[in-house]
Amino acid sequence: MTLFVNRLSQLDASLWCPQRGLIGVSWLVDVELDGELGEDGMLFDFGLVKPWIKSRLDAGADHTLLVPSHAPGVTISECSEGLSVRTLLPYPMEVRAPRQAFTLLPWAEITPLRFASFLSRELMKRPPSRVSDLRLRLREETIEGAVYTYSHGLKRHAGNCQRIAHGHRSRLHIWQRGERCPALEARWATWLNDRYLIDQADLAPQAEQECRHSLTSRYRAEQGRFHLRLPMERCIVMDVPTTVEHIAAWLARRIAEETGSATRVQAFEGIDKGAIAEHKP
Repeated sequence: MTLFVNRLSQLDASLWCPQRGLIGVSWLVDVELDGELGEDGMLFDFGLVKPWIKSRLDAGADHTLLVPSHAPGVTISECSEGLSVRTLLPYPMEVRAPRQAFTLLPWAEITPLRFASFLSRELMKRPPSRVSDLRLRLREETIEGAVYTYSHGLKRHAGNCQRIAHGHRSRLHIWQRGERCPALEARWATWLNDRYLIDQADLAPQAEQECRHSLTSRYRAEQGRFHLRLPMERCIVMDVPTTVEHIAAWLARRIAEETGSATRVQAFEGIDKGAIAEHKP
């Protein structure tokens, strides 16, 4: 007998892609579980199994940087922060952070299908009673209209959002004069897509030559010390922390000032959660 549950949870992370570089991902998590019926006519108490799966995902890959360690140009070494991940293709990046901020995978490239199979095998190493097999499926939210991915880190966050390279895949809604503006949404989503958002307060001093080509974000948080260096063109520097509340307000202000019209922005942090802000020029 098989029990299935769609949208059991969601997983937000960043991923190193050999073609696109650092990207944010938000996946819905579906699950199928095999087992034998008990005397109660059920496979198992799903009220216990659901939090078990979610807690394992939250304590593992969620809000980490997923790294294909066999991808061309990727090198991994120990450092004072914990681990250092460096890349060359499609552009240079360096991330230094505690070990729990990374999920290292011995592949040349990460796909949702392969990663779901990996997570399923990990979960089945210690399955709940009466569960004989488990299969996860990771899928992107279906979004009609503007969509973008971004990565960031929140040093003041008490949870795993403090990790310097985690991200989201998000929709973007913009209103002016009481109506949605698809053209504006597409333009700003394209500009934001696959970028890293930096709080200006976290920018580290750099040599003059480095400043022309790259930016470095560095901070200490509850989980340890974090460091990230990226090409300047892959970064967007904000004058506020990069929470979704500030992202919505920052975008509303910039769009209103550029267009001269009062602007309302609904920014999402992955799936089903976000913030709304309005600004008048």
